[in-house]
Amino acid sequence: MLPTTTTLMALGAMPADHPLFLGMPGMHGTYAANMALTETDCLVAVGARFDDRVTGKVADFAPEAAIIHIDIDAAELGKVKAPRVAIAADARAGLEALLATLNRLPASEFGDRGPWLDRLATWKRDHPYRYDRNLAQHELLPQAVVEELHRATGGDAVVVTGVGQHQMWAAMFYGYRRPRQFLTSGGLGTMGYGLPAAIGAQLALPGAPVVCVDGDGSFQMNVQELATLAEWDLPVKVFIINNNAHGMVRQWQELFYEQRLSASLFLHQPDFVKLAEAYGVRGMRVKHPEELGAKVREALAHPGPVVVECVVRQEENVLPMVPPGAALKEMIEG
Repeated sequence: MLPTTTTLMALGAMPADHPLFLGMPGMHGTYAANMALTETDCLVAVGARFDDRVTGKVADFAPEAAIIHIDIDAAELGKVKAPRVAIAADARAGLEALLATLNRLPASEFGDRGPWLDRLATWKRDHPYRYDRNLAQHELLPQAVVEELHRATGGDAVVVTGVGQHQMWAAMFYGYRRPRQFLTSGGLGTMGYGLPAAIGAQLALPGAPVVCVDGDGSFQMNVQELATLAEWDLPVKVFIINNNAHGMVRQWQELFYEQRLSASLFLHQPDFVKLAEAYGVRGMRVKHPEELGAKVREALAHPGPVVVECVVRQEENVLPMVPPGAALKEMIEG
């Protein structure tokens, strides 16, 4: 097997705990994934379109790599990065053809990968996703909420998100083990996706635990779907990461626009517990780290739908982060 990184939309295609899985690459990708893409000499891209959130500065993306690009849409081949080999095919058919060709080559053609694999393992060990765990003892942090959801669900839930900081934290700190376990809006990045998508996931998988991790801004884009949730009495558990802001907008304004905050902090918010109850859905609130575990377990044990407002520290940023226009190796680490 090859060391593998998956884009946001493919998380779960390879188990997060697999020793050769490097995490997702790009703007909020892992150090290991971004450095591997920067230094690799051969890159097999399957169904990836090399969007700017993945590549960073295109000229510095995989600069030494011979690229083998497989995509069912021939228009994607060579659109952003020129491949050495372009294969217009379904992913399975393209990979099977590639493997058949490789299997005819002698092992000596591939050289000793030991030093490269050791280097990747060192990057993974020394540069994991991190946050201030000492601070998390005193203030409720969004990363800790996602990790607690992973513990309480045994890592088995279908996780659905809206768009924003919460989306990235859900991608970074849950650890997905199977395909289509993580449902989110990539590409257009449509805020409000989380709740209706979670309803759809629960209808498609009636016996599966479905958790919607949403932001206070994104959730309000489609809050009326709580009526559908109540009408069908679906056991979706909604966890609102409430930082009283459009957090990703605030983060960019803080880091790249000299802290000139504009329309990114909320001066008024609804009471999310009362709002849920008005729709006939159970509402809960978590404000302190010491109550997080018990409240999460209580919500998951409830047989019907639940909305849990998690009041988190507003100043938390999604890190690491590759600044706009920068190369992957120029990421800001947490």
